[in-house]
Amino acid sequence: MPNQASAPARALEPDTVRRLAQFFPEATPVRIPIRLSRANGNGDGRAASWVPLQETVIEFGTPHEVLFLVRQPLEFADIVLVESKDGSLRAEASVVAVQYHPDRAVVAARFLKYVPNWIVKS
Repeated sequence: MPNQASAPARALEPDTVRRLAQFFPEATPVRIPIRLSRANGNGDGRAASWVPLQETVIEFGTPHEVLFLVRQPLEFADIVLVESKDGSLRAEASVVAVQYHPDRAVVAARFLKYVPNWIVKS
């Protein structure tokens, strides 16, 4: 029975992100596996180091934002490092929206610098 319960939960995850994506008119489904890290700041707004959070999947993207699920807590204005597994995407982004759920959060993060054609590159 536990396997049956976990499959529907996984199937619902893209729908959870899709609900947040409705607030981003340019959002398109992408499904890009990434490594996600959070900035461990030194007080001046820049990352002193990166704390690995988890591997996840960018479910939706726009030219300026990425939307994904996380199991680790993130908050508005947190700085994250988004890295595709193949290395074609490595960009810093700021969390601009969070929807909290019991065991996860849906996050939208906006790139801090322009990332040309990141959807094509990844």
